Amino acid sequence: MSEYRITTDEIKTAAEYLKAGDTVYLSGTVYTSRDAAHKKIFELLEKGEKLPYDIKGAVIYYAGPTPTPEGLAIGSCGPTTSSRMDVYAPKMLDMGLCAMVGKGPRSNEVCEAIVRNGAVYFCAVGGAGALASKCITECEVTAFEELGCESVKRLNFNEFPLTVAIDSHGGNLFKN
Repeated sequence: MSEYRITTDEIKTAAEYLKAGDTVYLSGTVYTSRDAAHKKIFELLEKGEKLPYDIKGAVIYYAGPTPTPEGLAIGSCGPTTSSRMDVYAPKMLDMGLCAMVGKGPRSNEVCEAIVRNGAVYFCAVGGAGALASKCITECEVTAFEELGCESVKRLNFNEFPLTVAIDSHGGNLFKN
């Protein structure tokens, strides 16, 4: 297992050498999207309307941060169970999504789409949302404000600790 410090702009290139089990300290722009936001994004796609962020090259964090306390960039921000987004992930990966951050295993269809698109799936530590929030320096609601904690937010990660769970070559911590 290796350890890397990479930015979100480098993920597509890094996906070529990252292996399941590697530790990554990720910095850069990441968007939160959970169940309700994914549903709304797919409604926009069906209507041919503009999306709240460019999927191509994006990193999605499956999280619904708690309200932001005064003086902090964000409230507690731990990962949610990724499999709830499995119905959406293959299409998003085919549209150019380069990485997802969450927790737990993914479906065979998602695993195949990760490999097909040279993407990567990272896991964050569950149950440590308050600690994880210390690695987030900015948070801005960018879409679906009416969804509250499930709105789409643009985050800035600063060396956010992650584990490569499924790599672009088919390595999978949940199956190996």
